[in-house]
Amino acid sequence: MFEIVAVKKLNPTVTEMEINAPLVAKKAQAGQFVIVRAAKEGERIPLTVADYDREKGTVKIIFQIVGATTYLLNRLKEGDRLADFVGPLGNPTHTEGLKKVAVVGGGVGCAIAYPVAKKLHEQGATVHTVAGFRNKDLVILEDEFKKVSDKYVLVSDDGTAGKKGLVTDALKELIESGEQYDEVIAIGPVIMMKFVCALTKQYGIKTVVSMNPVMIDGTGMCGGCRLTVGGRVKFACVDGPDFDGHQVDFDEAMSRGGNYKEWERHKYEETCNLFKKESL
Repeated sequence: MFEIVAVKKLNPTVTEMEINAPLVAKKAQAGQFVIVRAAKEGERIPLTVADYDREKGTVKIIFQIVGATTYLLNRLKEGDRLADFVGPLGNPTHTEGLKKVAVVGGGVGCAIAYPVAKKLHEQGATVHTVAGFRNKDLVILEDEFKKVSDKYVLVSDDGTAGKKGLVTDALKELIESGEQYDEVIAIGPVIMMKFVCALTKQYGIKTVVSMNPVMIDGTGMCGGCRLTVGGRVKFACVDGPDFDGHQVDFDEAMSRGGNYKEWERHKYEETCNLFKKESL
């Protein structure tokens, strides 16, 4: 059993947890993920390693409350224990040899982008971070990004945080101002990554995206996380989660990602109602 040693609310729907998991912390690298099960009868969900401390033997995860499992996970407190915390899984983000990178994060995807920006910074690369959110209440990890970024640009849909606009607006402005990047790393909603890649393709800038489709076992056996990349079937859990963004079939990924939305919403409401009744 894996003890929760710290819990922090980053915004009304996003929570950070620090988990005591020495073996995972020993091997974890930026870009990898873990499979988490909150309770013995619970669902297995993939969550990206948001940070780790090898000396303390802890790993941080950040999740958004979107379904029944994340709702149940969010009810756990410091001192509680998770049934499963398996990893690290997936391939680390390739950062070696990169000298100047634009890291683009959207919403809770910034939780995945942060450890990548941190690793690049530690390796001596110049890091420009573009972080986008719907509004100021949803901003996360601003201070953390500023510490590891040579330039940090915050944008929001409604203009209540940073500049008003989309991450693609901010990235285009940086590129057209003369910034030359070895690579752009984009992590966030699939639709955001699609348009970031459409932009960078115009300028011939290599772009890597982190894909997070439906995943069950995390070892390539179930096939639930399949994607089409460069016309070939790939599995996000073992071939990724990072892929060449200019080769990903984003439309297919969005279509597959929406298959279970109605069911997920039903289970979320069912779970919420159950706990409301128990508290009466």
